[in-house]
Amino acid sequence: MAGAGPLEGAAGVAGHRHADESLLDDEKSMVANDPGGMLRATASAGAQVREAAALAAETDLSMLADEGRPRAVVVAGIGTAGLTGSILSTVAGPRCPVPIIGHRSPGLPGWVGAADVVIAVSASGRSPEALAAAEAAARRGARLVAVGNAGSELEAMAARARAPFFPVPRRAPARASLWGLAVPVLLAARAIGLVKVNEADLAETATRLDADAERCRPGADSFVNPAKTLALGLAGSIPIVWGSSPLATVAARRFADTLAANARYPVMAGALGEAGRGRVGLLDGVFGGLAESSRDIFADPDAEETGTTRLRLVLFRDGGLNPEDDADEPVAVEERRADAVQTLAERRGVRCDVLTAEGGSALERLASLTAVPDFASLYLALAHGLDPMAVPAISEMKELSNPLPEGMQ
Repeated sequence: MAGAGPLEGAAGVAGHRHADESLLDDEKSMVANDPGGMLRATASAGAQVREAAALAAETDLSMLADEGRPRAVVVAGIGTAGLTGSILSTVAGPRCPVPIIGHRSPGLPGWVGAADVVIAVSASGRSPEALAAAEAAARRGARLVAVGNAGSELEAMAARARAPFFPVPRRAPARASLWGLAVPVLLAARAIGLVKVNEADLAETATRLDADAERCRPGADSFVNPAKTLALGLAGSIPIVWGSSPLATVAARRFADTLAANARYPVMAGALGEAGRGRVGLLDGVFGGLAESSRDIFADPDAEETGTTRLRLVLFRDGGLNPEDDADEPVAVEERRADAVQTLAERRGVRCDVLTAEGGSALERLASLTAVPDFASLYLALAHGLDPMAVPAISEMKELSNPLPEGMQ
């Protein structure tokens, strides 16, 4: 029987199935294998916070603030832009006086009208979801705020609607612009009294992101670089990423997104409260306890076992700020649940990485749970010889979904 030929359309696919730790100890090689500069873009997270705050200070939000509290806020976008709605919701917290709804489809829900605020977010300023939401908001008389690339179609649409526009310097791909997109959304919500993010919170968040970027820098050896350590622990596994609280769950979903896009790893992510009602059973399954029960306890734990794929649990923990603050669930409940799942994993031999939030504000705690995982997803890609920016399947998907030239659509 003749050997199978290369997959159609896979000419741009490169890399190797097994992670090579030695690749992460060669800084020049890593930089060469990251021609799009994803490591550099990820290291700019702190600078993005400062830059976004400075640009936002030049945006006139008086009209937005003068009209008072809305009935609801809809954050429209997809991918990383869509995640900003979840960030706003978790930073606003359970005391937020109005519902915050993330909308990831074109257009807007039928109930949105003049009493509501729509924040349309797109790093490029061209995403169909954000553009359709902005158009619908203007047509229905809702207050519109737009966040995107300067000079884009989204900015032009905001200008026609006389709506505030936050410019976001273009970084490709959009997943490298999380903080450049999130900060304007938070500041727009602050203008209408929904969040209490202040300049000190922004400064402390930027400082923490800078510090984590320094710890995770390419030149830091694997044994002292927390992102490289996390990446190598995940190599060859099926990652299960759970968050112990709403804030931690946002970080968990972000990690799942970056692992999938940068390292091309299949990931399951979600809230630990939900997982405890059913998905925690994965720890007993064929990739969990059943696989671990066949492990040779005398074998080198670092030696790769060909043909055996196992779960790797990554648990994001967040004890909250103050016990007296209102919360969806008491801090003690979150802590007991997180302790329980760690114990379950330990009993079954399933390896578990734990990341615990730090910081004095919700925004800083969120940043503390995203920086190291963002770098880890890049190092995992590089250990497999993958370019974390170039994803042929994404390019092909866009081509197949939009087969006509722009002028003919």
